[in-house]
Amino acid sequence: MPEQWTRRRESLTPGDFGFELWPELDVRPGDMRVRKNRFSAFSPGASDLAARLRAASIDTLLVTGVATNICCETTARDGMMLDFTVGMVSDGCAAPSDELHANALTNFYLTFGDVQTTAEYCALLAQVRRGAA
Repeated sequence: MPEQWTRRRESLTPGDFGFELWPELDVRPGDMRVRKNRFSAFSPGASDLAARLRAASIDTLLVTGVATNICCETTARDGMMLDFTVGMVSDGCAAPSDELHANALTNFYLTFGDVQTTAEYCALLAQVRRGAA
């Protein structure tokens, strides 16, 4: 429907509530901030995320956000297809229903990458840091 298409486009436009970062998010001065104008941050023309990650020698991504079954899953799948190692943080994403959330995580896990909780990823990162020290 034309109204839905207009709403989707507006949600990806600066100034729209759907475009803005969550007000309580702990954004720090050194954090990389990337604007995207498509559901996937890796869609052609959506952002310069892939180039910026590669320039920073980042090859592993942990995806969080809203909505699990739309922007998160699409970005995570496309990231994997661009040869990034990608994981989705199961308790760091949200969807309109538990069923949509679970289905998106299951679809991603079965083919594209890993799915773990925040605590599990933090433990894994701590283990990696201990090994690097």
